[in-house]
Amino acid sequence: FQIIFIFLFIGCVTCLDYDEHYILTFPNGYGRQVINIYIYNCRSILTVPWIELGGECSINCSKTGYNASIVFHTKPFYGGKKHRITAEIFSPNDKKPFCSIEGEWNGVMYAKYTTGENAVFIDTKKMPTIKKKVRKLEDQDEFESRCLWKDVTYNLKIRDIDAATAAKH
Repeated sequence: FQIIFIFLFIGCVTCLDYDEHYILTFPNGYGRQVINIYIYNCRSILTVPWIELGGECSINCSKTGYNASIVFHTKPFYGGKKHRITAEIFSPNDKKPFCSIEGEWNGVMYAKYTTGENAVFIDTKKMPTIKKKVRKLEDQDEFESRCLWKDVTYNLKIRDIDAATAAKH
């Protein structure tokens, strides 16, 4: 079975040092689990569920004209790998990318440039984790995410699923 989350959100990342604003879209999220059925013994086994990203995204900077097209590939039903990503980066007004990227969004991505150079684009496993900066709950408005979901989060942490479910309503 699968659960699909389709969000039509657009984000903006600002590079303050250069006064550049990058408008970006997001992939869809899928909750997956496969049922393996063994005909001989009439048994079925559920695999370990996983979260998967899938779909096309873009990143655009109106100031510089640079843009990127990104595809998060979902795992095929038979074979294939999870977490695959491909991307192309374009210079302003160019139809052909100057860089193509492929790899895993949660692992290593490799870049191929039109100059013939190949390199590791990014290794997400080696990146440091940066702790989020969030205002204290008492400083948040009623409908800000952490304030709104605080009871659900608390009950999930203490493993009280019924109370967490009740807190959502």
